[in-house]
Amino acid sequence: MKQLFVVASLVALTAGQLAAQPRPGQYAPADVQHGARLYAAQCTVCHGATGDTVAGVDLRNGRFKRAQTDGDLLGVIVAGVPGTAMPPFSFNPPELTAIVAYLRNMRSLDTARIPVGDPARGKSLFDGRADCARCHRVHGRGPRLAPDLSDIGTMRTADALQRSILDPNAAIQPVNRTVRAVTREGRTISGRRLNEDTYTVQLIDQQERLVSLDKASLREYEVVRGASMPPYRDKLSDGELADLVAYLLSLRGL
Repeated sequence: MKQLFVVASLVALTAGQLAAQPRPGQYAPADVQHGARLYAAQCTVCHGATGDTVAGVDLRNGRFKRAQTDGDLLGVIVAGVPGTAMPPFSFNPPELTAIVAYLRNMRSLDTARIPVGDPARGKSLFDGRADCARCHRVHGRGPRLAPDLSDIGTMRTADALQRSILDPNAAIQPVNRTVRAVTREGRTISGRRLNEDTYTVQLIDQQERLVSLDKASLREYEVVRGASMPPYRDKLSDGELADLVAYLLSLRGL
């Protein structure tokens, strides 16, 4: 019963990510590319590079024995097929989104043209020229000025990560917004919001100090709409972007 609940939860969560694609009815290129790499690593042993080595199944041409919808595909991948050689896979939701995106685009995708991201090169970018480590924390190292990315690879799809890098203002989540407060004495405090309720707000300020404020004691309080992170649209090549996304996808907690 517990396993069925876990399967149903994963399918529901991943279906929600697929439905949230920026172009309804289509699949994001970054997710398709991520799925192609996952397929090559995990699925080709049985299904082959062209997806037609299992009798009665032709993944490339959309012929499945037990699936029609994306939800059906997710169920087969997560639960496997008892009594057959198809095992259950423990992919996280972003990986499941990517696998389905690739299966739906397998016939038209030219895998030879996919920029294969390298996590090691991506880490070098993260720590070096891209300067991400100046604000983000990973596995207990780095500042707390921006969200901790230690397990970001289990929460965000390749497409969502790519959009966040290229245009942070368009992709920023409400929970990650900066707040600005002015006390009755005229002191301005800015930082990353951690918690907020009707009466109080807790934040990490620019000196990485935990600050708790009583809203009734403030002269001004606002949520800053723009992202503090700069856009990288014109700062990274396609290959560098693929490397950085590959590194972030590799971050799955300790």
